[in-house]
Amino acid sequence: MNTPNNPSTVAPPWPHCGHGASPTDDPTGCRGVVIPGSSGCFYHASFAERDAYLTTLTAGSDIDHRGTFFTPQFLGRLLGAIRRPGGGGPLFGIANFAEAHFSEDAEFGNARFSGPANFSRASFTGQARFGNTAFSVSAHFEGAHFKETALFGKSSFSGVARFNKSQFANAAIFHEAKFSVKADFGRSEFLGPARFSKADFHHDGRFSKATFRGSSDFSNAKFAVDAIFFETEFCSTAAFDRVQFKNLTVFEQAKFSGTARFRDATFSNRATFNNAKFSGKVELTGSQFTGVAKFSGVSFSGDTSFRRVTFSDDADFESARSVAAVHFSDALFAGTAEFGKAHFENETRFSNAKFKGLARFGSTEFSGNAWFDATRFKAAWFGNAIFSTVTRFGPIVSEQIVDLSGTEFHKPVTLEISAAEVRCIRTIWASTATLRLRYAKVDLSNAVLSAPLAVLHYTRPFVNSKGPVDERPLAGDSRVRVTTVRGVDAAQLVLNDVDLTACEFSGSFHLDQIRIEGDCNFAGTPQGIHLRYKVFPYWWTRRHTLTEEHYWRATVARQPAVTPSAQLRKMWSPGPNHPDLSLTPDPKVISANYRQLRKALEDGKNEPGAADFYYGEMEMRRHDRIGTPLSERLLLQAYWLLSGYGLRASRAVAWLLISMTATMIALMCWGLPDEAPEMRINGSLTKSSQISLATTSPDPTLDGAWHKRFTGARVEKSVRVVVNSVVFRSSGQNLTTWGTYIEMITRLIEPVLLALGVLAIRGRIKR
Repeated sequence: MNTPNNPSTVAPPWPHCGHGASPTDDPTGCRGVVIPGSSGCFYHASFAERDAYLTTLTAGSDIDHRGTFFTPQFLGRLLGAIRRPGGGGPLFGIANFAEAHFSEDAEFGNARFSGPANFSRASFTGQARFGNTAFSVSAHFEGAHFKETALFGKSSFSGVARFNKSQFANAAIFHEAKFSVKADFGRSEFLGPARFSKADFHHDGRFSKATFRGSSDFSNAKFAVDAIFFETEFCSTAAFDRVQFKNLTVFEQAKFSGTARFRDATFSNRATFNNAKFSGKVELTGSQFTGVAKFSGVSFSGDTSFRRVTFSDDADFESARSVAAVHFSDALFAGTAEFGKAHFENETRFSNAKFKGLARFGSTEFSGNAWFDATRFKAAWFGNAIFSTVTRFGPIVSEQIVDLSGTEFHKPVTLEISAAEVRCIRTIWASTATLRLRYAKVDLSNAVLSAPLAVLHYTRPFVNSKGPVDERPLAGDSRVRVTTVRGVDAAQLVLNDVDLTACEFSGSFHLDQIRIEGDCNFAGTPQGIHLRYKVFPYWWTRRHTLTEEHYWRATVARQPAVTPSAQLRKMWSPGPNHPDLSLTPDPKVISANYRQLRKALEDGKNEPGAADFYYGEMEMRRHDRIGTPLSERLLLQAYWLLSGYGLRASRAVAWLLISMTATMIALMCWGLPDEAPEMRINGSLTKSSQISLATTSPDPTLDGAWHKRFTGARVEKSVRVVVNSVVFRSSGQNLTTWGTYIEMITRLIEPVLLALGVLAIRGRIKR
C-alpha cells in the first residue's frame, strides 16, 4: 500500500499543500489538505497561520486533515484545541484523517468522535492509541497501516467500524471493545498478536479473508449477530474460548495453522466450518451448538477434541478428514449427526457419546481404532463404512436400529450391541467376528463371511470401565432374534442362544455345515384343536419347524395376511409375500433346508432337533407334488399315518393295538373252532404180523351260534393267538381256514407296526 509520505504522481482530490513538489521526482509534493487561512497543510503552515487556525477550533469542531503529516507535538496541539472542558479528552465533530501519516506514537486515548471518523489509508509509524475512545457515528480505517501496536482497548464504535484491508504490523488490541453496528475487518492483515478478548459485537463481525499471522485471541467475545470468518487464515494460535456466537457463524474455508481453541464456546445459531482446514491441535471441549453445525469437508491434521460438546440441532461432518486423533467422548448429538464419507486415519473416540437423532456413518472410513464404548444411539447407520483396524466395536445401545449393511471389517472384531434391530445386509467380515447382542432382531442376508462369524445372545448387560451400560430405552426380553441368513455361506456361521422362530434359511448355501449351539429356538406348530371342513377335529403335534414352512402352509390354507393377536399361536405365520404362492418357498426348497439343517444338528449331537427336522423334511416331501413321485408320496402318506415317520410312538402303538384288537375280533368271529379237533388213530394187523397205523385229524369247524363265539375263554384264546403271532411268529393253535388266513395277515402287518412302535420309542428315549 502507499503510505501518505510516499511520492505519488496522482494529485489527491482535495486542495493539497504541494510542499516539496518536484517536476521530476515528486510532482505532487505534500498531499496534506490546506487548512483555512493558509496555503499549506497543518504541518507546513507558518506558526502564525497554524495558531490562527487552532484558535478557530473548539470541542466538537469538524476537522479535515487528509493526507497530513503529524508528529506527536503537532497532534498534541491539535487535540488540545478540541479538548473537552474540565480536563476531558478530545471531542471531534466530523474528523477526516484519510491518508494522514502519524510519525511515532499517535495518542487518541479517551477521545470522542461525535461525527464520522475517517482514518482510511492512514499510516501509523508508532503506536496508535485509541484506548477508551468513543466513535459515535462511523469509523473508517480501511487500508490503514499500523506499524506498531494498535490500541483500541475498551473503545466503543456506535456506527459502522471499517478496518477492511488494514494492516497491523504489530499487536492489535481490541480488548473489551464494543461494536454497536457492523465491524468489518475483511482482508485485513494482522502480523502480530491480535487481541479481541471480551470484545462485544452487537452487529455483524466480519473477518472474511483476513490473515492472522500472529496469535489471535477472541476469548469471551460476544457476537450478537453474524460472525463471518470466511477464508480467514490463522497462522498461529487462535483462541475462541467461551465466545458467544448468537447468530450465524461462518468459518468456511478458514485455515488454522496453529492451535484452534473453541473451549466452552456457544453457537446459538447456524455454525459453518465447511472445508475449513485445521493444521494444528483443535479444542472444542465443552462447546455448545444450538443451531445446525456444519463441518463438511473439514480437514483435521492435529489432535481434535469435541469432548462434552453439545449439538442441539443437526451436526454435519460429511467428507471430513482427520489424520490425527479425534475425540467425541461424552458429546451429545440431539439432531441428525452426519459423518458420511468421512475419513478418520487415526484414533476416533465416541465413548459415552449420545445420539438422540439419526447417526449416519455411511461410507465412513476408520483407518485407525474407532471406540464406541458405551455410545448411545436412537438409530445408527454405518452403511458401507470401512473399519480397517477395529478389533472391538461397542458396547453400544440403540433405541431403534444399528445398520451395518455393506460395512467392512478387516480385522478380527468383537461387536457388542444392545439394539431393537441390527442389520448386516451384505456386510463383509474379512476375518473372524463375534456378534454379542441383546434385544436385537438381526438380518444377516447376503453377508460375506471369509472367516467364522458367531452370533450369540449376551445374557448380562454389557459392562465398561464405568460399570453396567445403561439400557433403559430397551425393555422386555433381551433375547436375540435372527430373521434371515439368506445368501450367507453358512459354513462360517455359528448361532448360539438365539431365537430362530422367524429365521429364513432359504437362499443360503452350505447350510448343512452351519453350527447351531446353545438354546436356539425354532418356530413351533399351531396349538389347539382345529376343525377340518368345520366338522372333523384335528391337531398338530408339537415339533420345531422352519418359518418357510409357516409361510407355505399359511398360503395354501388361505389364512388372512394379518393374523389376530389372539390367534397367533393357533395359526401358521404368514410370510412377507403372503398370499402370493409364486413368491413363497415351495415344499421342495423347504425339504432341502430341513435336510441340510438336520445334518447340521446331527453333527452337533442335537438329536431332538434333528428328529424334528427329519419330520419336517418328510412332511415337505409328502406335500411336494413336483419333485416327489406319486408312488413315493403315497408311501410317505402311509408312513406318516402309521407312525409319524417313525417318530410318533403313540401313533404306532395305537395302530398296533387297533390291529391286534381287530385280529382278536376276527378270530373270535371266524378263526377259532368250536372245539379243538380230536386226533384218531386207526390200525390193522397184517398176515405178516405187522401193525399198520393211520392217524386222522378232522378239520376244525365253527358252527356255533354268534352269541357263543364271544365268551371269556375264546377271548383269552384269541389274545394268546394274536400275541404269539406278533411276537413269536407262531401261535401253535388249531384255527379254521379263515383263521389261518387271518393269522397270516397278522404275521405280515403287526410285526411291522410293532417295529415302528419300537423305533419310535427308541427315538423318544434317545431324544
